[in-house]
Amino acid sequence: MHRILDTAAMCEADRRTIAAGRPGIALMEAAGAAVADAAAGLVPHGARVLVACGPGNNGGDGFVAARLLAARGFAPTVALLGERARLAGDAATAASAWSGRVTAPGEADPRIIPLAQIDPAAFDLAIDALFGAGLARDVDGTAAAFLEQLAGTGIPVVAVDVPSGVDGDTGRVRGTACPATLTVTFARRKPGHLLMPGRSLCGRLVVADIGIPDAVIEGLAPRTSANEQALWRDAFPHPALDAHKYARGHALVLSGPADATGAARLVARGALRIGAGAVTVGSPRDALAVNAAHLTAIMLRPCDDAADLAGLLEDARLNVVALGPGLGRGRARALVEAAAGATHAADRALVLDADALTAFAGEHAALAALCARMGAVVATPHAGEFAKLFSQCAQAREAPSKLAAARAGAAALGIVLVDKGPDTVIAAPDGRAAINATGTPYLATAGSGDVLAGFVAGLLAQGMPAFEAACAAVWLHGCAGARLGPGLIAEDLPEVLPGVLGEVLA
Repeated sequence: MHRILDTAAMCEADRRTIAAGRPGIALMEAAGAAVADAAAGLVPHGARVLVACGPGNNGGDGFVAARLLAARGFAPTVALLGERARLAGDAATAASAWSGRVTAPGEADPRIIPLAQIDPAAFDLAIDALFGAGLARDVDGTAAAFLEQLAGTGIPVVAVDVPSGVDGDTGRVRGTACPATLTVTFARRKPGHLLMPGRSLCGRLVVADIGIPDAVIEGLAPRTSANEQALWRDAFPHPALDAHKYARGHALVLSGPADATGAARLVARGALRIGAGAVTVGSPRDALAVNAAHLTAIMLRPCDDAADLAGLLEDARLNVVALGPGLGRGRARALVEAAAGATHAADRALVLDADALTAFAGEHAALAALCARMGAVVATPHAGEFAKLFSQCAQAREAPSKLAAARAGAAALGIVLVDKGPDTVIAAPDGRAAINATGTPYLATAGSGDVLAGFVAGLLAQGMPAFEAACAAVWLHGCAGARLGPGLIAEDLPEVLPGVLGEVLA
């Protein structure tokens, strides 16, 4: 269930399921039943339910839900966008099965009202079945006016597939969208359920099984996943009984000058907490005393410049280098070049963040050439760093979504890229990508990203493959942040990690 289907893949899954013998109307009946169940769970028996139906299959799901809710004793009213005569296929079949209900003895009420004539404030709950994930244009006119009116009522809203107006592939709002209390989607999540701002508009998300076989979905070979344990747990490192510290890897973290040492210590602490057997901070000589005053289990070595780094990296046991935070752009670039040119570079992993990325602003090709010399590379830019690094990469700069941009950036650099934010995307150069769903807004605090870089470095040090290491680090970082919540500061994250690891990886 961690696989994510874009709208084209979802249409193909429907087509293959129907071709294998399950009628499209059976899929629609199952979808409508899931929506009816969700709606019935939000309001008391007999509640007034507005079902806003669009002209396509999303509206057909709404007609089914209305019929089933009426049979269960609720009071549904269908409001239709467009003319009933223009409905086609399974949606027309579903509409034909909706006959309304009798509101009083002898008083027939067809219960289909033009959308423009409905007042959503007169209802206890609304089902938004106007447009699905495959919306191809901006919402305007009658539909936009209705969604804005609905949003102002404050009544619970159940969205069918996605909140109408949300692009299922990008998460972007096309024109306008009404936030949902609960969204019912089918078979698998879509990118727009996890990418912002769509993610913030979906409310609670329910994925309903409507009869599309898992084998059909796996046959589509999806390249996008939700970042969940199933994606990386089998690759997560567990020390052997006879393990020693160097068997668990040795990470080198490079520090900034005396007035900018904290970021490197956060990286180092994160790497140590997540399981690296040994961590060393390479520090400018003028900052050795400052770093020594704060480090205990983490070792310390002098490292002023590229020549010093090259000397340190003669030691093959240093199997990961993490650099960027607090270094300054000029020094960071020189150190990246030194790491790529050092002895054993092809057998060593590299984690790049902060100044190590902005030092190559507009020069992603130069960075790619250096990364090609390393064994594995993970970069962890936030949105501003991403924009600077890829300012001359049209594929990343002009991508239609964050997911597409991260994929383009990973391909351009030939590395694993972590595009950070509330909807962090992890992308590999081979096209695999994962969208993260753990976390809390309280992670938006100074130093949080440095700890994440340390988590990545610590997992790479233990031999975890780069894509899986990045996914696991992001997921665990989000879980640690969610556990801490209000009052979180970056220093807390490594300290809460053992409890998270103990619960989820036992």
